[in-house]
Amino acid sequence: MKNNAEFAMLASRYGVHFPGAMDYLNKDISYDINVAMDAQPTLITTSNAGVPYFLANYIDPEFIRVLVTPMKAAKIAPEVKKGDWTTLTSMFPMVESTGQVSSYGDYSTNGQSNSNENWVSRQSYHFQTVTQWGERELDMAGLGKIDKAANINVASALTLSKFQNKSYFFGIANLQNYGLLNDPSLSTPITPAATGTSSGTLWSTKDGAAIYGDIVLLYGQLQSQMRGLVDRDAEMVLAMSPEIEVNLTKTNTYNVNVTDQLKKNFPNMRIESAVEYNTTGGQLVQMKLDSVDGQPVAQVAFTEKMRAHPVKVELSSFQQKKSSGTWGAIIRLPIGIAGLLGV
Repeated sequence: MKNNAEFAMLASRYGVHFPGAMDYLNKDISYDINVAMDAQPTLITTSNAGVPYFLANYIDPEFIRVLVTPMKAAKIAPEVKKGDWTTLTSMFPMVESTGQVSSYGDYSTNGQSNSNENWVSRQSYHFQTVTQWGERELDMAGLGKIDKAANINVASALTLSKFQNKSYFFGIANLQNYGLLNDPSLSTPITPAATGTSSGTLWSTKDGAAIYGDIVLLYGQLQSQMRGLVDRDAEMVLAMSPEIEVNLTKTNTYNVNVTDQLKKNFPNMRIESAVEYNTTGGQLVQMKLDSVDGQPVAQVAFTEKMRAHPVKVELSSFQQKKSSGTWGAIIRLPIGIAGLLGV
């Protein structure tokens, strides 16, 4: 077979080479078309309509973090540090002035003034949480652009803070460690007035006038406890659950809501809400003075806010302990707090 002359022309003119080629196969074009039209090709691979699904997947770089209830104890009472993580107990001295007078006489020694001291004790409670993470775990999380180690550390700080906040409200069982809601020295909460639908006490059945009346009733109880040591201009907090706070938007017959009435008649009162006021005994409202004669009425206290212990290195993982300590709530003047239960 002779070489096809077209191969030499393609090589010289266009630089296209077919080394070893002698001629074209089946130069009859019509024959080639007929063969193609008669053929019924069969796929060797599985029929597919596109690329793997994960190549078309989008990962949002903004994480959706699960919400937790707000921690409000430190807003209702100031937060302070007492001692450190070696401190087990604390003593709070209470001083009372005593005295009596007598008719004056140049040589009389009657009448005497003195002071009486008591000591109130509290016990601290220390708690901990442990974080751990592995090398492979971190790398696999990194495939999804997740900083696993940072997220674990955030979780540990939140865990400690949530427990700390809970201890400020309820203290620690079986210890001399009490909270804002259950300190045994607090006066018994009073009951709201029975008005509204079906003569109920619930604020959900009352209008703005009746709700404001209950708050005035609570202020009257505080006045009774304080014996003239408080007035309406005093700095104080009105604390309740978020479900109950919505009732402060209710109005009276003059279309004035409860919040506006409080601002006018108690100019230095602030309103705080915390889910802990929805107690097992019912919805509680507290009116608390910030201070009396320069003395704080109540404080929430800790020994250590957070102590990060050394990171322990294992074969292919890491561990770290974090700890904290609480005194619960230190209520210095229980008479400066009044409660209204059953709203």
